[in-house]
Amino acid sequence: MIRIISRIAGFYADGFRNLSSWGRKVWIIILIKLFIMFAILRLFFFPDFLNKKFGNDKERSEYVLEQLINSPDNHDGKH
Repeated sequence: MIRIISRIAGFYADGFRNLSSWGRKVWIIILIKLFIMFAILRLFFFPDFLNKKFGNDKERSEYVLEQLINSPDNHDGKH
């Protein structure tokens, strides 16, 4: 299994090594966009609501369960 993973990783590493300068620039742009989407936007638009509002895991789980059970989607009359 490790040998297969090693061969796959080598395949991709070799492919990236042989990219043209245009291809490298495109990948740099893609990686920068991914970083912005997953790191920076998460900090500003998706705060850790449960950790701030509740002190322990039991309170968090009770809140999530209550939200799932009492969500508007569960009261649409379809069963």
